[in-house]
Amino acid sequence: MPKACDLKKGNVVEVNNEPYMVKHIDVKSPSARGAATLYKVRFNNVRTKQKLEETYKGNDFLNEVDLLKRPVQYLYPDGNLHVFMDSEEYSQYMISEDAIEDEMVWLSDGMEGLVALIIDESMVSIEIPNTLVFEVLETAPGIKGASASARTKPATLSNGVEIQIPEYLEPGEMIKVNTETKKYMSKA
Repeated sequence: MPKACDLKKGNVVEVNNEPYMVKHIDVKSPSARGAATLYKVRFNNVRTKQKLEETYKGNDFLNEVDLLKRPVQYLYPDGNLHVFMDSEEYSQYMISEDAIEDEMVWLSDGMEGLVALIIDESMVSIEIPNTLVFEVLETAPGIKGASASARTKPATLSNGVEIQIPEYLEPGEMIKVNTETKKYMSKA
């Protein structure tokens, strides 16, 4: 049973006897002494996709939902659905684009290292690795003598995401990106 302060985006918990996935967490720290930190959580119902917002204190407990985590590989899009294959059992799962809209920018055909969240034999979401490697497609030319901790410039990655990178990086270089924050981490 996770506490509200331990919730992360993508966790599936039980609210009103229904499975809900955490989509966004807003932390509010009150200025009054002795007041508890509040966590405003935006959920999506796993089955109906209905949205729900709840506010919890940091030490409130939530019931975790029994779900199965399976390693999967992304195969291909099929209209509004996306097809994944279990890496161990080779069975296929389909999930709608709406259910994984936040993760879509990171997916590429044949991508491995993903984890499927499965409830009642149906895939409800995926977990993307925290760090992924991408090629810098477009950016301004690198500046000679620019240090690693200096200013940044915008760059477009091979998956179409735009992030800020250090000035010394050139187009064609491979970099590590944090998928949660969409920030540059290091050269690959």
